[in-house]
Amino acid sequence: MKIYNTLTRKKEDFKPINPNKALIYVCGPTVYNYIHIGNARPMIVYDTLRRYLLYLGYDVKFVSNFTDIDDKIINKAREENIAFTDVTKKYIDAYLEDSIALNLFESHTIHPRATECIEDMIEFIKTLEEKDIAYNVDGNVYFDITKVKDYGKLSRKNIDDLRAGARIDISDEKRNPLDFALWKKRKEESEPAWESPWGLGRPGWHLECSVMAKKLLADTIDIHAGGEDLQFPHHENEIAQSECCNGKTFANYWMHNGMINVDNVKMSKSKGNFFTIKEIQKEFSLEVVRLWILSTHYRNPLNFSREVMEQTKNGLERMYNGKEHIERLLEICEEKEDGDISKLVELKNEFLNCMDDDLNTSDAISKIFELIRYTNTFDENTDLKVVRGAFKLLSDFASILGLLYKEEDDNLDEKVEKLIEERQQARKDKDFKRADEIRDILKEMNIELKDTRNGVVWKRV
Repeated sequence: MKIYNTLTRKKEDFKPINPNKALIYVCGPTVYNYIHIGNARPMIVYDTLRRYLLYLGYDVKFVSNFTDIDDKIINKAREENIAFTDVTKKYIDAYLEDSIALNLFESHTIHPRATECIEDMIEFIKTLEEKDIAYNVDGNVYFDITKVKDYGKLSRKNIDDLRAGARIDISDEKRNPLDFALWKKRKEESEPAWESPWGLGRPGWHLECSVMAKKLLADTIDIHAGGEDLQFPHHENEIAQSECCNGKTFANYWMHNGMINVDNVKMSKSKGNFFTIKEIQKEFSLEVVRLWILSTHYRNPLNFSREVMEQTKNGLERMYNGKEHIERLLEICEEKEDGDISKLVELKNEFLNCMDDDLNTSDAISKIFELIRYTNTFDENTDLKVVRGAFKLLSDFASILGLLYKEEDDNLDEKVEKLIEERQQARKDKDFKRADEIRDILKEMNIELKDTRNGVVWKRV
């Protein structure tokens, strides 16, 4: 498998530190609000990466953090006059609810919280202080970027240009305007704070991911991932502090997904084109959202519009119709001697080649539709071995991409079966008018009937 490494700006063969194990860290949300579609993209993309590596036989250890202490969380708590922990609990619960609906592999995800790792962060800072890389100014501890020879190597930012006018918080107490906070002293008594060698305070945002990756994975991990907006300063600062503290490469591969536009305009709250997952869920199932996100290569920008979502919804319905068609043939086909699985083998190889090419889910999805077009030519005379092979292939493809996970609508199935039975009886009674009426009713329900020598089969269209 090849992965595009942001650090080197090229595709590289994925060679994990341990041949059969993959250590992955993905930057998670700051839990002060419901997640939006921009948050959902990395969640889905890197969940799919994890699923594919599992399919390839890797033992995957996957960490995605919750930032549960931050200025935004503190401000939210003040606005609502509640404890900051009440804010974070509400939105972590909401995140987990959304993640299940998005079919994320939550049972295999480690979700550390910043507030659970305060002591580890303090020890991390102390190590940097001992190396004269961190400095304390009246209870605020900063990282001195001048001690890092290759600062900017991930984002390819020019340090002199950044000094001259980038949007960086500048404080008189910093030695350099690009130095960043490792520890922030408490500003007022109502602010959450922890005891430290530098007084009451809390960790800086950049620090937590470095510490959690070190604590839960290793000093050097295989893959660090997140949105492209995190390259600078967040990921750049993670690299600087981790490599200075540990004396080792922090991550061997850096993956960054592109941003989301809404109706071809950059998504932002100020423009009023900002949608949470819960808002979208009122119109579309989150399986449609998952398919939509995977239908574009993860490094490319992605455009959200209702027209695109409707098209995606129709595509997902075609997938389910194809699946149901194969399932019905499994019940009526028989084994023969002339089954040809060469097309299935070809499609499997093409799908895997797409996924091996920097997680090209867009092209991989096209192979699912090609498989469905092929299996739609199957009928009751198709060799059962071929039908079984097609069902296994579709199931594998869907599992890798996290699709086709909805439970069947048993109530609809039962209603359809009863109508079909009534139609069959009407035909036996030569009541062809009623039989035609039932066929029309089923057609309005998007159910198509086909009479075969083994009886009537139906599918959604």
